[in-house]
Amino acid sequence: MSRIGFDIVNRFLLQKQHLADVSRSDDIIQIVKDIYGLHATSPATPYLSLFSRCRSFAKERLDKELYVKRTLGKIRCVRKTIYIIPSETIPIAFAATRKMVELNSENYAMFLGVTQKQYEEISKRILSILKRGGMSAEEIKKHLKTKTNVSPIVNLMCDQGLLIRGPPKAGWKSNIHIYCLFHDYYPDIDLNAVDESEARKLTVRQYVSSFGPATENDVAWWTVLPRGIVRQILRELQETTTSIEIKDMNDGYFVLSSDKAPLASLRVPKEHTVNLLPSLDPYLMGYKDRERYLDLKYYTFVFDRGGNATSSILLDGRVIGVWDFEEPFVKIFLFNNDGGAEVLREIRSSAKKVGSFISGEEVTIKTCDSMLPLTQRTMGGAMSPLKENID
Repeated sequence: MSRIGFDIVNRFLLQKQHLADVSRSDDIIQIVKDIYGLHATSPATPYLSLFSRCRSFAKERLDKELYVKRTLGKIRCVRKTIYIIPSETIPIAFAATRKMVELNSENYAMFLGVTQKQYEEISKRILSILKRGGMSAEEIKKHLKTKTNVSPIVNLMCDQGLLIRGPPKAGWKSNIHIYCLFHDYYPDIDLNAVDESEARKLTVRQYVSSFGPATENDVAWWTVLPRGIVRQILRELQETTTSIEIKDMNDGYFVLSSDKAPLASLRVPKEHTVNLLPSLDPYLMGYKDRERYLDLKYYTFVFDRGGNATSSILLDGRVIGVWDFEEPFVKIFLFNNDGGAEVLREIRSSAKKVGSFISGEEVTIKTCDSMLPLTQRTMGGAMSPLKENID
């Protein structure tokens, strides 16, 4: 197989990630499975990620799957980050990442002044309180009549599989959850169903399925597994994966063996594909090596110091700009516009659609002529990259 160009790889991944017109779907469960999960640290991100991938999407559809049918669930797993994943895969994600996720939460609780003794005592009381039904951290604290910071305790309990994050208190943009007993919420899920070794292997295989072509570096960054373990797992997966070469890149890239022929036969369509993706979208966050979809001279406009991606404008799978919502405006900042007037019209049309989805109202499009790099912004700048930029 000859070396493949970035343009082919980008188009291939747009299709796999349900971001191409031919692969958009209204089956949100299948979408979530195909892209591993929805990044959910920011509460609005999963809704906007699905809006970008569905032919037609209403916020209530995700809420129904998460909180009524419970076919999906929120847990902290890869990247030590909260994801929405299919409930059937929760035991795999939990077993594969528990050690590093739990240690991270333990350290954070200690940093906030919660001692081990306090955790043991308060967590037992929380388990008893929540037998009556789910509560927010604030409500739990009131019932406990304690001055101890409860938030890191309930988060650690989630990471230990004792609790689960249920519905938000104030709608789809809220990060204040109702916490429920895990085994009351998911009575049929056994968190011990898969051992760590098998779970890690299944997780790496799913990553290659969702994000390949990808490098060993990408896999290690995304899973946060030690490089040696990643390398061993990739060797164990040799019967179902294969390596390919990409033009102008020295690293080896891994794909599922079943993807090799479709990738080799793909032809770049004449029509452009424009996407407006939210901050922390899986397409942006799935890789450590990002030259494929981002010119490095614009890197600091898209990723902050922590490697968090901001809301981005894609043309044929490459980032060409940034967008932001600040009611009643959707603001856009383009690095360049190689696609000309037709692409600009498509960007503005897409911006109006996403703005209306967020606000429920008609929005105005504003073009920004400049942007302060995210590396020069305070923490959290990636969530509002064009704040106060209205030129």
